[in-house]
Amino acid sequence: MSVSLNDVDRFEAARPRLQAIAYRLLGSASEAEDAVQDTYLRWQAADPGHIEVPEAWLTKVLTNLCLNQLTSARARRETYVGQWLPEPLLPGDPMLGPADTAERRESVSYAVLTLLERLTPNERAVYVLREAFDYPHREIAEILDISESSSQQILHRAKKHVADGTPRAPRTEIDEASAQRIVEEFLAAATSGRTEPLVKLLTSDAIAIGDGGGKVPARASAFEGAKAVATFMRGLFKPGKAKRAITGGPADIYATTANGAPAVVAVVGGHVIGVMCLEMADGHVAAVRSQVNPDKLERATRVWAATDHGEPLITAF
Repeated sequence: MSVSLNDVDRFEAARPRLQAIAYRLLGSASEAEDAVQDTYLRWQAADPGHIEVPEAWLTKVLTNLCLNQLTSARARRETYVGQWLPEPLLPGDPMLGPADTAERRESVSYAVLTLLERLTPNERAVYVLREAFDYPHREIAEILDISESSSQQILHRAKKHVADGTPRAPRTEIDEASAQRIVEEFLAAATSGRTEPLVKLLTSDAIAIGDGGGKVPARASAFEGAKAVATFMRGLFKPGKAKRAITGGPADIYATTANGAPAVVAVVGGHVIGVMCLEMADGHVAAVRSQVNPDKLERATRVWAATDHGEPLITAF
């Protein structure tokens, strides 16, 4: 069934919100795009003129598509090579969605997206719809075909799981200027050739994790503790022919944000080859999560090419 231009416009108006929901549910921008497109196909086939509340209908269809995707994704991630990390989003990406409250900013942070992987699909859906988009439990219950009380109980469990995985030290609200300063300090320490400056920037229980997806070398387990992370970072930023062979040449290193947190972005020939997210806690770096799987950096490359990012801080490798 064909849809009218008005119906297309109604869907396109909802697309940014749908993409933002799907990304938080799936942790993958490419999978989120596919889920939104599948939602459009169902919108097209359902005769939109007979749908009383399009926003509610679209959200229900999208959420259930994502729930099905999450179930199959769990099986795929059991065989994933190395650590699995979400796909990072750079500034200006509409998939970041609303950021007008602390809860909404938190819901798209790299740290929380990683923690959401521990939740069941229903827990993740309730958490995202409630915390990030402020849906009332009555509407969430209708979307998921559960009772309102069940929705409330699921949210309680989900929030507890997320809280249990959160560092004790409070996270720091980061603006652009602060992010720039943090990244500059981090890079200066990482390229100093010594571990001591980095250790001072890290929490004592800091971790470093990388996702290469089996396509780019990345350690299968996390580095744990300030000294271990500092030693790894010092070696990572030390120039070498082997690194240039992997990256395809010297990389321009920039300071930016990813998912609202300070981030280091490495670019070679206009392609983003790595995004290193710095999770802050009580003024120190508590976690370094690096995405270097090229399959998860295609969107970042497109967004990077469409935005002004100034001059690189350094050229490395």
